[in-house]
Amino acid sequence: MRLPRGTVVCVAALLVLGPSGVAVAEPFPTTLGLPDGFRPEGIAVDAEYAYFGSMGTGAIRRVRLADGTSTQLTPGAAGTAALGLKVDGRGRLFVAGGGGGDARVLDTATGRTIATFRLATRSTFVNDVVLTPEAAWFTDSTTAVIHRLPFGADGTLPAKAQAVRLSGDIRYTSGTNANGIETSPDGKSLIIAQHNTGRLFRVDPATGATREIQVAGGPLADTDGLVRDGETLYVVENRSNRVAVVKLDAPGTRGALVKRVTDPRFDVPTTAALYRDRLYLPNGRFTTTPMPDTPYTANAIPKP
Repeated sequence: MRLPRGTVVCVAALLVLGPSGVAVAEPFPTTLGLPDGFRPEGIAVDAEYAYFGSMGTGAIRRVRLADGTSTQLTPGAAGTAALGLKVDGRGRLFVAGGGGGDARVLDTATGRTIATFRLATRSTFVNDVVLTPEAAWFTDSTTAVIHRLPFGADGTLPAKAQAVRLSGDIRYTSGTNANGIETSPDGKSLIIAQHNTGRLFRVDPATGATREIQVAGGPLADTDGLVRDGETLYVVENRSNRVAVVKLDAPGTRGALVKRVTDPRFDVPTTAALYRDRLYLPNGRFTTTPMPDTPYTANAIPKP
């Protein structure tokens, strides 16, 4: 494993002298190395571990945020990818399977596959996932539906998934449509980002009806992953190499672009996850031809 030339790594175990001359530890690493050729896309954080999914093989890596040590959670599965990821409070990792048209649920301790769901068989690209108390929701970038895995009263997984057709303001066109997904601040609706238009939409989870979220100060572009902190929505604009900070109202009906942030280490970041006062973003490097020896990293930036 090697890092791109010029990468600066902050090592957690490095000791430096503080103002009083006492040795103190540096903060957690701000650059995390991933295996050459890994092609990261999704990220989820649980406690002090980050999980990264490979869009090339479907493999999952678990990285300890304190020191950057990395282990393989699962080697992946034939015919699927590992794109959007989310971890619930039961030690389950939900994985969007991209063009494989599936969703997997893995045990975060062992990597064991708890369940696999066939969401679609053709014209599909299962891109991202968000969890609510009632269900796991997956976006589909080529078919105008969102896929729902309803939970039982005790969090049990269903026998099969359900497709909720999208209607209203969103219009699917060529290219990548629905991409990132989050919940509204009031928890009553879903928010999806349409990559090829840069637009955000509020979705009624009961009916699939969509209403465009008017973002004052926009437009947004290259919208990919979404992560929300209260009424602040972080929108990863992947090929623009930046994160847009959008302030939402409680129901998620309108928003305002507060600012954009970037970092010289960004190389087509795909999505983000929050941990403490940081955003962690994997570099998808979509403008670089992927090879077995292509280096990949993820970066941490201060929470904007």
